[in-house]
Amino acid sequence: MMRFALTLLFTFTFALLSSSPVFSDLILAKVDRRIDLTSQIVRITTSLKVENAGSNPASEILLSFPENQAKHLAYLTVTLNEGKGKGKASSGAGLPVEVVVPKDVPNSLTFYYVSLPKGLGKGESLLLDVLAVFTHSLEPFPEKISQADIQLLLFQDTAHYLSPYKVTVQSLTVKLPEARVESYTKLEGTKLSGSELKYGPFHNIPPFSYLPIIIHFENNQPFAVAEELVREIEISHWGNVQVTEHYNLFHGGAKSKGEFSRLDYQARPYVRGASAFRRLVARLPPRAHSVYYRDEIGNISTSSLWGDSKKTELEIEPRYPLFGGWKTAFTIGYGLPLRDFLFELDGKRFLNFSFGSPINELVIDTLIVKVVLPEGSKVISASAPFPVKQRKESKFSHLDLVGRPVVVLEKNNVVPEHNEYFQVYYKFNSLSMLREPLMLIFGFFSLFVACIVYMHADLSISKSSASYLAKVQWEEVQATVQQIHNIISNCLTAHDKLEASLRDLSRTGDVQACKATRKSVDSLLKGVSKDLKPLVAFLQSSPQAAHILPKVEELIAKERDLQERLMAKHTTVVDCYEKKLGGREIENRIAPNQQKITALRQEVDDLMDFIDEI
Repeated sequence: MMRFALTLLFTFTFALLSSSPVFSDLILAKVDRRIDLTSQIVRITTSLKVENAGSNPASEILLSFPENQAKHLAYLTVTLNEGKGKGKASSGAGLPVEVVVPKDVPNSLTFYYVSLPKGLGKGESLLLDVLAVFTHSLEPFPEKISQADIQLLLFQDTAHYLSPYKVTVQSLTVKLPEARVESYTKLEGTKLSGSELKYGPFHNIPPFSYLPIIIHFENNQPFAVAEELVREIEISHWGNVQVTEHYNLFHGGAKSKGEFSRLDYQARPYVRGASAFRRLVARLPPRAHSVYYRDEIGNISTSSLWGDSKKTELEIEPRYPLFGGWKTAFTIGYGLPLRDFLFELDGKRFLNFSFGSPINELVIDTLIVKVVLPEGSKVISASAPFPVKQRKESKFSHLDLVGRPVVVLEKNNVVPEHNEYFQVYYKFNSLSMLREPLMLIFGFFSLFVACIVYMHADLSISKSSASYLAKVQWEEVQATVQQIHNIISNCLTAHDKLEASLRDLSRTGDVQACKATRKSVDSLLKGVSKDLKPLVAFLQSSPQAAHILPKVEELIAKERDLQERLMAKHTTVVDCYEKKLGGREIENRIAPNQQKITALRQEVDDLMDFIDEI
């Protein structure tokens, strides 16, 4: 694989040199390049000393990148270096940079046009610092590893600085994450010292010189890549900015093969899972509050939060360690004081907020930032320090009438260097803040008025309507059935009293007391029989009672039969005691009748339960 890559690089070099045009009289007197490979993000810092060897002043300089590098370029900035001799560093403001397509140049190169702050005259020179940040430029080799393997990566570049200008002297330093290097391209003057690999210096390099190098090295740093990150920043003029971040994350390094053993990982995580990661650190703004961290299952407790007046750090830990190719999804949310991020200028309010993710060294394939403004905002515009796609949406929340305007900013291939401040400008009438409280007051007032009207309004159905008459008749039927139920209950109580007198007779032998109980029960049952007649007659005359009347009549008949058999049993027992017969003789005489009494009592109880449900 490495031989094939080298062949491609040499082929590219030949094609480049055979079709290279001649550009201006600018010369790169000195070039110092530093390539940082300590993380998944490749950062190339280049210091250029530019001299004008021609007679015409120069107002721009061209930067060139191979096509295979340019497609992974995420961030490019060029700053003017004032020179160490004056005790100054690079100026903070970057020079204007834009993509151009010069004539007669190879298609395999991408050019960027850098506007100089002032014309560079004959014999003059200046220092430029160029920072280029690349993503997905490190190729895992091998592509798949087991849990116990370390992660090895391939990096391809050129030892010579690829430029349309002649380079007088140039050096290259590659910073590696570990001192272990599997292999690297060895050129004259190459030196490996610890975790630094140095090439050069090279002298008198012609334009478009390309000298390919390949480095195969160990890198077990977290390759956290967000396929998509949606940041929602919601402004409330009541004093809070709510930030919600939805992450779809995966490990972008060498893919895991074979089985995963959690026991081995927990016993030796730095040996049996050296390339996996289980912790990420998010640097939140100062005074962040109400911080939460959850996924689809619910809140994740494996996190810690600390901070001071300058920063707030959230250390998050997914539910499981992430190996190459593994994915996870989670949400981070927190609140911020409004006064730290919302300001006023020329009659407008504007939000000043950071664009990228707060997680360290995170590569974001697609970042969507949504700024939710208060309802009623107008004259809305957004400004970012780099090109982004913009669109507008609306979002409905509680007590919204027309929805809240949402400014959506979208950018691909985002790196930590994009974590710069952007602004969203809008106009808002402060009186609009009273709309929601007034809506709540009016809503509660309307509710109270409705309750008062309901309590004093006559909402009953007309007393002459058929439905009302049917309702009244059914209520009368229910009341009558309840009276019958109570009467039968009294009868059953009298039955129980009669049975108790027989038990007392068997215990005391007092026949007279038993007869007295029989006499009182007889008078009670006769009165009950008279009370039932008009009630049954009413049910027979009411159409509403047609479905329940048969059960009521059956209950009355069963109770009378039970009553007659109890009387007969009582008479037999008393006669036997007066004749002084033995207990066995008494039981033999009442046994056939007792079985029927037990069965009838059960039937009566069942009918009582049925009627009670009605």
